[in-house]
Amino acid sequence: MTRPKTDPQAPAGKRARPRGYAAALGGSIAVVLILLAGILSSLPRGSAAGPQPAATAGAAAPQPSNSGPVLPDFARRKAGDPTGLGRTNAPVVLIEYSDFRCPFCGVFARQTLPALVHKYVDTGKLRFERRDLPVFGDQSVQAAVAARAAGNQGRYWQFHEKVYAIAPERGHASLTQDTLKRLATEAGVPDLARFTRDLSSSELASAVQRDAEEAASIGADATPTFLVNGHPILGAQPLDLFEQEIDAALKAAGTH
Repeated sequence: MTRPKTDPQAPAGKRARPRGYAAALGGSIAVVLILLAGILSSLPRGSAAGPQPAATAGAAAPQPSNSGPVLPDFARRKAGDPTGLGRTNAPVVLIEYSDFRCPFCGVFARQTLPALVHKYVDTGKLRFERRDLPVFGDQSVQAAVAARAAGNQGRYWQFHEKVYAIAPERGHASLTQDTLKRLATEAGVPDLARFTRDLSSSELASAVQRDAEEAASIGADATPTFLVNGHPILGAQPLDLFEQEIDAALKAAGTH
């Protein structure tokens, strides 16, 4: 596989803590992570370490890697999937593995995703699919379930926006059940009683776990991690890097 690209000046996600997540969802992910921990061991030293200095506008970005090997195609392209944005038959799919308590996922959600949606998703060139990789404990798992509960009522992305709007630049937001209910109200979730019941849904919790196991299958143990038509990007990289990768994928698909 190609190495996930890193910009030494860009904020990299914090490494996952499989033990914390195993405690929340039964330990299966910890087993997968142990088996596949070597996949990302070839990353440049410090590329997936703790917080790094924020990227600057003039930082040099790595070159696109769309000419190299790719990871398995995990694009779901499922019509009506509340965790997806854009046409199901778009030529390029950008997948994000993220945690609602990850500050760098918040950077991407607030600063980069809206620009990508405007330039590529709204024009039919890109489909964006978000996956849950809750690595910061029980509140991360509960927030992931809560987002899906909001999605059951057609408000997934509104809830997504509200959660990341309160994300701190450093550290992790406190996402208690009371906070999640308040954010659901702000996101326009119409039936709060149903939302509250869905917070205990085993079906939604299993969906979160499947996402995390998918991430583990490629050795993703940091958030955010991205795939652009199977090509990995690690960390909340600058907008121009995502544009380079998407443009290269469009060109490879003969649609640029």
